[in-house]
Amino acid sequence: MTTRSAFSRRTALVSAAAAAAGAGLTAVPAAPAAAAGTASTPGQDGSKSTVVLVHGAFADASSWSPVTERLQRCGHQVIAVPNPLRGLAHDAAQVAARLAAVPGPVVLAGHSYGGAVITQAAAAAANVRALVYIAAFMPDAGEVLGELAGRFPGSQLEAALTPVPVPGPEGGPTADLYIRPDRFHDVFAQDVPHSVTRVLSAGQRPLNGTAFTDRCTAAAWRTLPSWTLICGQDRGIAPQLQRFQAQRAGSRTAEVLSSHLPMHSRPDAVVSLIRAAARAV
Repeated sequence: MTTRSAFSRRTALVSAAAAAAGAGLTAVPAAPAAAAGTASTPGQDGSKSTVVLVHGAFADASSWSPVTERLQRCGHQVIAVPNPLRGLAHDAAQVAARLAAVPGPVVLAGHSYGGAVITQAAAAAANVRALVYIAAFMPDAGEVLGELAGRFPGSQLEAALTPVPVPGPEGGPTADLYIRPDRFHDVFAQDVPHSVTRVLSAGQRPLNGTAFTDRCTAAAWRTLPSWTLICGQDRGIAPQLQRFQAQRAGSRTAEVLSSHLPMHSRPDAVVSLIRAAARAV
């Protein structure tokens, strides 16, 4: 079995078994903080655009909370949308439908698996002006996430997953994937306080196993400008893969020494990149 396909095949087998059982890098400056209790005038620094945030697997929209708060203080309109985590085609369609209801231009940001979702969703959303990827997948059309994840070493995620058998949308068996609580901190957010990761682990939302075998049908980064925050200490998505994807997309990139959860460990860096995208559009 090749490294390229190992991740997707192993993940598919884990899910099936469970169901049967039941171009350069730059440092990111800190975002300028608004005074406590005040906000910038709407329209300054690109704040006429609505920033739409799409969370990744094992999380919900609250994973963006430190970033949402900072963006709002700077005068940005922010929507942190729910990502169903049921599979790439379904999730992208749901996000695209939400984007269609947003008036005016959108800066669309995705974290982790959410990067794959915005890549496909933005291709069907005429109001998206820029894409921002935070420690994220950036698949091309025709690529499978599991195979993409297996191209470069460094991820510790697969070994930390636990499958739970659940009914599929048509009533047949499938499996949801969770990160084991004893591995959540070290694999997902090793630079975030344990007191925070214990809460995040307890409230994690599962990703359906089919997401790793779904094929991306459109790559919006081929026609839209993109910004990428590469996390150099990421144990979820290998930093080498993040660099490869950003270079392939011609993305404006910045790198921080962060875990897979920079929204909590480096929120100012995340905000700075999103605001850079907003100013550009």
